[in-house]
Amino acid sequence: MSNSTDLARQTIRRLIESGVSDFVISPGSRNAPLSIALYEAKTKGLIELHVKLDERGAAFYALGISKATDKYVAVICTSGTAAANFHPALLEAWHAANKLIAITADRPERLRKTGANQTTDQVGLFPNIKSYDLVSGTKFELAAGPIHLNIQFDEPLLPQDSNDWLSGLRINPQAPVPVNPKTLSVTGNGVIVIGHDSGTFSRPEITKFIEASGLPVVAEDPLSFETAVGHPSSFLSDEVIRGYLKPDYVIVIGRTTLSRSINNYIGSAAKSYVIDPRISTIDTKRTATQVFFELPKLEVMTLNPSWISDWQEISRLTSDELSKDQSWSEQIALSTISAAIPEGSAFFVGSSRPIRDIEAFARPRSGIEVFANRGLAGIDGNLSTIFGISNNFERTYAVIGDLTFLHDLTALLSSPKTNLTIFIIDNNGGGIFSTLPQSGVNGFEEIFGTPQNQDLGKLISGFSIEVSKVKTVSDLNYAIAENWRGLRFVIVEVPSRVAMSENLLKTYSRISSAVRIGLNLA
Repeated sequence: MSNSTDLARQTIRRLIESGVSDFVISPGSRNAPLSIALYEAKTKGLIELHVKLDERGAAFYALGISKATDKYVAVICTSGTAAANFHPALLEAWHAANKLIAITADRPERLRKTGANQTTDQVGLFPNIKSYDLVSGTKFELAAGPIHLNIQFDEPLLPQDSNDWLSGLRINPQAPVPVNPKTLSVTGNGVIVIGHDSGTFSRPEITKFIEASGLPVVAEDPLSFETAVGHPSSFLSDEVIRGYLKPDYVIVIGRTTLSRSINNYIGSAAKSYVIDPRISTIDTKRTATQVFFELPKLEVMTLNPSWISDWQEISRLTSDELSKDQSWSEQIALSTISAAIPEGSAFFVGSSRPIRDIEAFARPRSGIEVFANRGLAGIDGNLSTIFGISNNFERTYAVIGDLTFLHDLTALLSSPKTNLTIFIIDNNGGGIFSTLPQSGVNGFEEIFGTPQNQDLGKLISGFSIEVSKVKTVSDLNYAIAENWRGLRFVIVEVPSRVAMSENLLKTYSRISSAVRIGLNLA
C-alpha cells in the first residue's frame, strides 16, 4: 500500500469517526489520495461529498455548511496557491468561531525551498489557526473554531490495494463541554445589546436569557428576536435621544459591529458587561466592567417601569414616522423582504448596506434562521456561503449588493440544486460609501463608488439560471409569494446611490423630530 494512501485513509477515517459528515474538495493532483478516499467513503453512504472548482469558493461553501449546521466541515485542496485561497474563509471562520477544517495537500518537506513545482512552505500559512503538519499518523484535535491539517504526500499517490479500510468504523462526535455559569447582579436602568452573530450562542439560549431579564433589548439582528426594540440604530443616531436614554449599565452579547450610534450608546453607559466566549482566545483585548465567557445567571435587582415604557414609546414613534413614507428605496426594499420571508426559511444577509438597512428599518420578528458573514464582514465569498447554507434547508433566501454578487461570480459555475432565491440590490456600485465621510471627495466615483456598469440579468442568464427584475413593493412581494422551486435571482432596481444617501439623511432627521416632539425634548 502507498504510504500516501494509508495516511489519507487514516485521516479521513479519523474525521468521520469524529462526526464530520460533509467534505468539500477542489480537484488537484497532490490531494488525489484524499479525493479517492473520500469518494470511497461517499459510495458507502458515510459522507456528503461536494466538488467545487475554485478553492476560495470551496472554502466559503464549506463555511456556509458549517454555519448552518454548527458542525465541523472539511475543505480539501492541492498544494501551492490553491492552499492560499482558503485564507479568506478561514479568517471569517476564526473571527466568527465557525468549525472549518482546511486540509491542504503538500509535497514532502525535503522539497521545500528547492524550487520544486507547486511547493511552498504551507506550515503556518494561516496565522492564529491551529495547524498540524502530518507526515504519518493522524494526531490532531478538533477544538472550537477552525483548524488546518497540512498533509505531506509522497509518490506514489494512487492506491495499490482495494481493502475495506472503512469497515468497523464507529462515529463518536465530540460531547458538549458542561458549563457552570457565573452570576451577574445588576441594578438601575439597563439594556441588553445583542450583536448580529449573537456571540456564538444559540437563539433559544439568548431568548431565555432576555425573557428572564425583563430589560429592553437592542438587537443588531431584529429578525431573530421579535421582542427586541424596533429601529434603535435609527433613533439612537440622535445625540439628544441617546442622552435621554442614557443607561446605568449595558449588557453586550457578542460583538456590535454595524452602527456607530449603537456603539456610541454603549460607550455612554456607566458600566458595561460583555458576554462572548471569543474574548478568551480571539478578542483578548476587549475590555468592560466585567467579562463573561458564558451566559451568566442574571439577577436584575431593579426594573423601572417608566424606563421600559420610554423605550416602547420611542420605538412606536419611530415606526409611525417610518410608515409615513413608503416611497421606493433600498430601505423599503429591505424592509419588505425581511417581513415577507416565510417562516421556517433560512435567510442570509450580505455585508455592507443590506445588513445595516435591515438593522435600522426592519420590524422585529422571528420564525426564520438568519445568517451573515460577520466574523470579518467581507463581501468576498458571499454567494458560495449562501450556497452552502442552502444545502441544509428546504427553502433559503438571501439579499446581497451588486458588488458582492460580482465578487463571487465564479460560484455560479457550480450552482446548487436547492430552493434558493437571492435578491441583488442593484445600485451599480458601492452604496455604503455614499453614507460615509469620504462621500463627495474628488474622484469618489472612480475610487469608492466603482460602478461596474454590468447587465446583471445577462450575466446570470449566461449561466442558465432563472432571473427577474423588480422595482416596486408589489413586484417584490409577488416575487416572494411565488414560492419558486430551484435557484433564481431577483434583481432589485433601486434609485441612485446619491438619492439613497440623501433619503437616509432625511429619514433620520424626520425620526429625530418625531421622537423629540413626542417626548417634549424639542
